[in-house]
Amino acid sequence: MSDIVAVIGAGPAGLLAAAFAAKNGNKVCLIEKNKIIGKKLLITGKGRCNVTNSASMEDFIANTAVNASFMYSAFYSFTNTDIMDIIESEGVKLKEERGGRIFPVSDRASDVRNALVSFASKQGVKFLHAEVKAVDKSEDGFVVIFADSKKLVASKVIVATGGVSYPGTGSTGDGYKIARKFGHKIVEPKASLVPLVTKEKYVSKLMGLSLKNIAVRLLKNGKEIYSDFGEMLFTHFGLSGPVILSASSHMKGDGDYKIEIDLKPALDFKTLDNRILRDFEKEKNKDFINALDELLPKKLIPTIVSLSGIGERTKVNSITREMRRTLVNLLKGLTFSVSGKRPVNEAIITSGGVCVKEINPATMESKLCSGLFFAGEVIDVDAYTGGFNLQIAFSTAFLAGNNV
Repeated sequence: MSDIVAVIGAGPAGLLAAAFAAKNGNKVCLIEKNKIIGKKLLITGKGRCNVTNSASMEDFIANTAVNASFMYSAFYSFTNTDIMDIIESEGVKLKEERGGRIFPVSDRASDVRNALVSFASKQGVKFLHAEVKAVDKSEDGFVVIFADSKKLVASKVIVATGGVSYPGTGSTGDGYKIARKFGHKIVEPKASLVPLVTKEKYVSKLMGLSLKNIAVRLLKNGKEIYSDFGEMLFTHFGLSGPVILSASSHMKGDGDYKIEIDLKPALDFKTLDNRILRDFEKEKNKDFINALDELLPKKLIPTIVSLSGIGERTKVNSITREMRRTLVNLLKGLTFSVSGKRPVNEAIITSGGVCVKEINPATMESKLCSGLFFAGEVIDVDAYTGGFNLQIAFSTAFLAGNNV
């Protein structure tokens, strides 16, 4: 019988699973179809790589949007400090930013990728660049069949192929085919952490505008289902940025979805009205459109003026209390109707994948096929933005690698 452990997919989950499998004395072959190792990892966090989060493991559970209970054993077996220790032991210093997000001090995702490659190499992992066409079961364990018809016999297989988001990085659903062949149910892969398309076409005029320290509410049929505070970005088609991506993962099923943005969450309605009144007192002879520079980003002013219904050439000393109230309500509740999500190939992560009911949460081994393991995004588990999804990859990889 072969004594080789085959790990399919050299993303963050595959690299770490292979490293721990080798550390435990196995001969490990890490198979990657791309010429570049960790291609998707290189674009995470806008190329900076949000490695993990400084939150407690309880908060990690709370921030796991789908199948959180499945992650208890994994999160507590391999924590955020564990992955940080590994990366820093490879010479990559880390830092903490807003919301507990952990990044490399260098702001280079490639440093994190290189640290994981180095860690795996030091454990004796052998890298093989080849495309896996299929995996069969045999008397000796498994037969990994490559696109060029060559074969590799392995005693155990870890599938860490990712989902279907950003297919250009190699995430093309290969792992789902392998899982299905061994009887696993695949929960339909859908976009999660994805930009939103709005019905309001004027957003194209705001393209590229980034807003910080705003509050957002996601409404479904008039009822709030999610709220957050942080940063967002206007695009040519709608809305993006951290708070919008997190909101997208709460959009389940059909409904009338709206995004409501509070541009001044630190000020209540009365305080904001008084602030505007003071600004107008200083600018009493100016036109309305020229009196908002201290209140709003320049690019946003024409849109707010248009939506307020107040004529842009109205002198501020003639703006009534009712007009101000309309303006305050607009600034505290700038609302967009969501017509849909961007395609799954633009999503940061995939929601869906191998059904968790068919995977042992303490080992990541298939309940249907002995010797077959799963790690990372190929599993039907996903979380909000902030480093939580990469930690899912690392924690499930640790269990898979340790239990082969």
